[in-house]
Amino acid sequence: MKTYIAEFLGTFALVFCGTGAIVINDVTGGVIGHAGIAITFGLIVAVVIYTFGSISGAHINPAVTLSLALGKQFEAKKVLPYIIAQLLGAFLASLTMAFLFQHENLGATLPRETEAQSFVLEFILTFLLMLVILFVSNKKDISHFTGFAVGAIVLLEAMFAGPITGASMNPARSIAPAIVSGNISSLWVYIFATTLGAIVATFTWKYLFHDNKTIATN
Repeated sequence: MKTYIAEFLGTFALVFCGTGAIVINDVTGGVIGHAGIAITFGLIVAVVIYTFGSISGAHINPAVTLSLALGKQFEAKKVLPYIIAQLLGAFLASLTMAFLFQHENLGATLPRETEAQSFVLEFILTFLLMLVILFVSNKKDISHFTGFAVGAIVLLEAMFAGPITGASMNPARSIAPAIVSGNISSLWVYIFATTLGAIVATFTWKYLFHDNKTIATN
């Protein structure tokens, strides 16, 4: 139960702070700015990993959880409870933002141009994110840099791709604000592209490092 609570709290923190930065930036006329939003996402991911990583692995992302299980790096029986906990945390965060602010999309991820363009970008972004997670989570000599490395790749990808796709890389981060705000027309992009990107990254990593030990997930 502690692992599920950790995933719930971690995903709540991610969506609350990340989408909160977007919403507050809008209602204050751009005080935070695009760079500030990207930094907020990167920092909250790093902080959550250092806070809850030793308890649940700090997946805070259904695509990560599912792909790790398919790659036999995570117990299959924990997948559904993890994803439920992540979604509940994300929805509570979006509902809280809806209570606090009158905002049209609550920081939902929406394609700037075409859905096809965003699909390809989200696939690549999540593929790269998942590769970083796998590489830094499987080397004991650099494990204390995991939060920094994962937070850095999230910040980097949000910095350059955020204006085009919203740089989701996480179904829970997209599902909750989209449903709570009613902006669901392109939601499928952020569910399927991110999940597929993470899965392909996991099998790519297994091909390159087939003899690595299983990630500790408690």
